[in-house]
Amino acid sequence: MPIDLERMRVAARRAALVGGDAVRGARPGAQGEAKGLPGDWVTEVDIASEAAIRSFLQEETPDVPMLGEESGGAVEGLRWIVDPLDGTTNFLHRFPAVGVSVALVEDQVPLAGAIDAPFLGDTWHAARGSGAIWEPAGGAPEPCLVSERPPERAVVGTGFPFRRKDRLPRYLAAFTAAFERFEDLRRPGAACLDLAWAASGVFDGFFELGLAPWDVAAGGLLVEEAGGRVTDWDGSSDYLSGNILAGSPAVHAELLRIARRRIPVD
Repeated sequence: MPIDLERMRVAARRAALVGGDAVRGARPGAQGEAKGLPGDWVTEVDIASEAAIRSFLQEETPDVPMLGEESGGAVEGLRWIVDPLDGTTNFLHRFPAVGVSVALVEDQVPLAGAIDAPFLGDTWHAARGSGAIWEPAGGAPEPCLVSERPPERAVVGTGFPFRRKDRLPRYLAAFTAAFERFEDLRRPGAACLDLAWAASGVFDGFFELGLAPWDVAAGGLLVEEAGGRVTDWDGSSDYLSGNILAGSPAVHAELLRIARRRIPVD
């Protein structure tokens, strides 16, 4: 039976808002527990948000399993992929750049997705082939469109490969080349928001190494549906690998040129 992608878009949006409510309603001063890698944290808020999203999706789409960052789940076929709190370190430091990301993925292809920024008031959602929508805080919904700024005027988001410091040499070489090529770079610390901002034309692009599928699935779809391009660092469509280049066609082309000058990622 064909998948009703508009229905799944609505479900993804509602699920992201459910998670956002759990994050926004958390008590101040939540404590983090290290997950085993430098700078990689989990809090009771991550777990509560994921549980709320899982409960909602089980009722709304009972035939679709879920993969969550904290509790695991289905890793192939049609599934929901969920990051219940992207930017946990930001959350612990009370920096409001955190997001909740929910995406419907079939094999390696995102089909529908949504991102909520609970402390900023913005929500984004998309369905493959139907465009992407930005609901800005206090404003009317509007279509997501990637920017048309030329590369020399571009402001590009990025993130450091803090979980895989063995990748620093390749990353730093790309960082240097990107800083030379573009007007400026930004590092807010929540990849799903970086991608949502790229889809909205706030940023002109985004690049990072070593992310997880839940970091990029919904955001990558937003950029694609906003008229941008998204690939891995070798130009493949498999950006769920977490090695991601995204942005307007012009900025993506420059990011790919920069990335391809480097040794391929292991």
